[in-house]
Amino acid sequence: MLYIAVRMLLGDRAKYAGLVFGIAFTSFLVTFASSYFSGFMTRGFALITENQFADVWVMDPMVNSVEQTTNMPWWALDRVRSVEGVRSAVPLVLGTAEARFPDGRFQSFQVIGFDDATFAGAPPLRGGLGYNVLRAPNAVAVASGGSSGKLDTPLLSADQWPHSRPHLDVPMRELEQGDELLVNDHLVRIAGRAEALPRFPPRPLLYTPLNRALAILLPERRQITFVLVTAAQGVSPSDLAAHIEARTGLRARTSADFKADTVHWFLINSEDVGDIASMLILAMSVGFGVTGVMLYMFTTENLPQYAILSAMGATRKMLLSMIFAQAGLSALVGTGLGLGLCGIVGRLAEMAGYPFRIMWFTPLAGAAMVLLVSVAAAVLSARPVLKLQPVLVFAGR
Repeated sequence: MLYIAVRMLLGDRAKYAGLVFGIAFTSFLVTFASSYFSGFMTRGFALITENQFADVWVMDPMVNSVEQTTNMPWWALDRVRSVEGVRSAVPLVLGTAEARFPDGRFQSFQVIGFDDATFAGAPPLRGGLGYNVLRAPNAVAVASGGSSGKLDTPLLSADQWPHSRPHLDVPMRELEQGDELLVNDHLVRIAGRAEALPRFPPRPLLYTPLNRALAILLPERRQITFVLVTAAQGVSPSDLAAHIEARTGLRARTSADFKADTVHWFLINSEDVGDIASMLILAMSVGFGVTGVMLYMFTTENLPQYAILSAMGATRKMLLSMIFAQAGLSALVGTGLGLGLCGIVGRLAEMAGYPFRIMWFTPLAGAAMVLLVSVAAAVLSARPVLKLQPVLVFAGR
């Protein structure tokens, strides 16, 4: 009976193509939305991922993500270092500064200041450069942070630091070692390009040792954003975080927990979550509409065939199994096409710099939505078959 059901489905190529299209669209859009969501979430906690050496992040009690922070006083570092089980604790400073480029253009940078002695918190530099280049006077490292065209500087030296009007419409190139920027009236020199992870939202990044970062940023009474802690041998990071909270009154989170906090913050505050939800609703609506209508039309047009099979002794269970087999075959083919298309489009999106990342659960999310749509469409199409009376069908009523 299943062979007959498949032959019936493949015999009507137009409706079969419509079924596959509806399911492929659902599979593609759900998987793409899930992968985009995964991409900007992983970029959202890129700062945590960059600092893999840190077992515990210590912060102000009101901070619950890397995207919205406030600073702590210097005594917080000393109190954390005094907690039993802490092997090392180094400060990390985040801030925002306006930088003037040599052509006169302004650009906002996120300034990241890392420990002067250990360089903990500094990403690798391109070209195999060592961190010693950042010990030079006014030395900084920059990264695009997922942005595009934000690190361009004039190609010709004649267009740099003009004495008259800004030279904005001139040939450009990306910043490189030896270029200069004016950040909050401090002249800094690019010592290298940092291999930093892209951020979400995208933003240019400026890395420099802590003392230089504090000199560049506007003066504040509280200056430390995070304390990065490594646990002593044999001490669990989760236990150490709880111990730090109890002893200092500050908020302490393991790296995994802080990533989860950041994801939760984005879910509540990011408008992109609503866009993804709208995309999923659209995918489900279109997928169910096309798949349900096509399968229902196919079933009603083939009622005479089902009537013949019923008259020959086919039970309702057998007829239902035929409908679900037709829906299952369409779902299998459509899911494969949708996932393949998502892989191709996703690769193009990655090359274009969009936050797209296929993780293990994204194809499963697409397959689960396809299963839901296919089952609903099959249930809808089974109604006329369950009410089927062969005598009325043969009589044309």
